Amino acid sequence: MHETPPPRTLRVTSYNIRKTRGLDQRRAPHRTLDVINRIEADIVVLQEADHRHGQRPAAISPDLIARETDFNIVPVSRNDVSLGWHGNAILLRKGLGHGTVRHLDLPGMEPRGAVRLDLALPLRVSVIAVHLGLLRRSRLQQMEAIAEALPDEGHTIIAGDFNEWSPKRGLEPLEPHFTMYSPGHSFHAARPLAALDRIGLSPGLTLRDAGVRQDALARRASDHLPIWADIEIDARPGPLPGQP
Repeated sequence: MHETPPPRTLRVTSYNIRKTRGLDQRRAPHRTLDVINRIEADIVVLQEADHRHGQRPAAISPDLIARETDFNIVPVSRNDVSLGWHGNAILLRKGLGHGTVRHLDLPGMEPRGAVRLDLALPLRVSVIAVHLGLLRRSRLQQMEAIAEALPDEGHTIIAGDFNEWSPKRGLEPLEPHFTMYSPGHSFHAARPLAALDRIGLSPGLTLRDAGVRQDALARRASDHLPIWADIEIDARPGPLPGQP
């Protein structure tokens, strides 16, 4: 008889770093990395990781990440100066590898994109990093495009800034494929009133714990607070996303 491998637990965090500009209006990459390091995540999904002007240079230099963290940068950028793509970046705890990256162009009134990373841990896990538009109509179109680009097998985690203020509506295109979670109010950092930052899990993934980082440093470092989730990966995944 073959024994079933034990499930693996990953800590995933999502953080809109606002190009490292804090509520004191200072750009402080070291401070942003201090917030990230304190969460002790395995996978970090970032939004607004690049500046918007010119070639969109990185808000945090790769050299600083290499010196100050235990993370590798997933190579999602399509140039030599950005950390991410459409501001979406992914950091992986050293030892997890890189996997395969796929860029997802998203429709809508604003230029938006998502990034999909396919990992083998050895169980296959895909991570989709998102920062959706400001208009609900655009967000619904963007989520429909993401649903059409889901992997055919394995487990999938979707995480990011969904820009959705409603606790009950607005995520309908993803609901057949994911169980969506809001760890708590993450915006605005000075007075958290909305759960804009969320995580979704496909069948075979179980949420064990989750929260919002709310220490004094996190409350100054960005207008968003970082969210985190401890996710258990079942060795026997459930039905594929969208399948009965």
